[in-house]
Amino acid sequence: MRRSVAVAAAVLLILEAFGFAFVNWIMGIVVRHQQMSLAGLDPGAMAVGAWAAGVLMALFLIGCAVVLVRMAQRDRSPGRFGRILLIVCAVTHGVLGAGLAAPVGWAAFVGMMVILGFVVLTLVLYAGEAPASGPDGEPGGSTPPPPVAPAAV
Repeated sequence: MRRSVAVAAAVLLILEAFGFAFVNWIMGIVVRHQQMSLAGLDPGAMAVGAWAAGVLMALFLIGCAVVLVRMAQRDRSPGRFGRILLIVCAVTHGVLGAGLAAPVGWAAFVGMMVILGFVVLTLVLYAGEAPASGPDGEPGGSTPPPPVAPAAV
């Protein structure tokens, strides 16, 4: 079950990355063709900003999906960086879901909460084991073995 949840979360994040990049690309085109400015900004600069935001968010989401796919392949918890990346992804989806409820609608909120649920469920399912940090991906790469009690005479 752990692997299938991680793969499903990765697929959802990849689809969201493409959707986010597409929406920002369209927004950039619309802003570029307008004749207004916002606080004196050039429409071309705002279009480039929308495109850059779309690319950066898509790369972030694809990076999170890569961490999830590696978790599913190895069936092992991610390292510290991967875990932090997934936690930031979950928090981002929570904040975006709360912010999208009013202007976009409840469907966007539900979509964000479904993705949030998959990411958090993946983190919880892989929480009980040591992260892969050894040279060959084995847990406990530089951790010494636990002490052994002396034998009674």
